[in-house]
Amino acid sequence: MRSDVQTFVADGPLPTWDADEEEIDRRFRQLEAISAPVTPDEAQALAACFGPDDCYDVAWSLLHLIETSPGPVPPVTPPGTDAGEWHHVLWNRWGNHALTDEGLTR
Repeated sequence: MRSDVQTFVADGPLPTWDADEEEIDRRFRQLEAISAPVTPDEAQALAACFGPDDCYDVAWSLLHLIETSPGPVPPVTPPGTDAGEWHHVLWNRWGNHALTDEGLTR
């Protein structure tokens, strides 16, 4: 995993919309430093970094970066009832239609 991805992931989930502006800007700069495409392993690690809201659209940038990964975009299983909004967004944008096409969803 590249160092810029490791740095972003090490800082954990994105902050909420009411976080300090400097913190939100710092996380956005970290995200911008990651060049696309990301590997499937990097995409999986990045998917764990969604916070509880869109963090002034930083979450959308994270989502789009994850989607640059070749092959399956995480999560590949349906999100559980306790999954965050962004895992549902990933599932709706990629997961459920791909698995439905293969007859894997019930």
